[in-house]
Amino acid sequence: MSTPFNLLGLAVALALAGCSQTAPSADSADMATPPHAMAEAPAATDTATAADADAAAVPAPQLQAAMRDLWHGHVVHARDYALAVHAGNDADATAAADAVVDNAKQISGAVAGFYGEAGGDQMLTLLGGHWGAVKAMTDASAANDEAGAAKAIDDLHANAAAIAKFLAGANPNLSEDTVHGLLLAHGAHHVQQVKLILADDTAGEAAEWAAMQSHMDMIADALAAAIARQFPDKAS
Repeated sequence: MSTPFNLLGLAVALALAGCSQTAPSADSADMATPPHAMAEAPAATDTATAADADAAAVPAPQLQAAMRDLWHGHVVHARDYALAVHAGNDADATAAADAVVDNAKQISGAVAGFYGEAGGDQMLTLLGGHWGAVKAMTDASAANDEAGAAKAIDDLHANAAAIAKFLAGANPNLSEDTVHGLLLAHGAHHVQQVKLILADDTAGEAAEWAAMQSHMDMIADALAAAIARQFPDKAS
């Protein structure tokens, strides 16, 4: 991707949030469309005009795309860790955990380019807390350690509040309360996904995974707009 590295990192750092909503699939949309409506579809030129309008409505499309791509990387690695733990594959679990940590280091280094070394260090600490809680919750759940899992979830909630405070302080276009709620919902996605993986509920986990990814796109889009307002000369 051609987007500058420091812009990518800022995007991911500001994308540590979550809420849940699944976008309808193309198949479901087709099934819900009556035959006569399909026959009256707009001409190709009208469709192109609508697409152009949608693109123009995105204030920073490159930033938006970067946020989507990089945030997906975080949830992919976390999911890989849960799958490996459930399978008892220590090597794969270690590789997945290392990938999450490497991603966090890249993000913190990029954030330092905007907010200084102290800001980057703070971001790394917060990202470490988020992943540490998710990892502890995964390990405890796999070991049937209910108390340990509950403690990890409490830590995840506390970390969500800390990240929300940091992000709202970094970007005046973000509401701390709103970001906090989004982060809590993001953590809930992790918790639910781990439960479904450990229960071997393939269908349920597939649905949760789709919702998690759809939700990441929604959050990335909203945060990209906020960042574009804060850095109009950098975001594109």
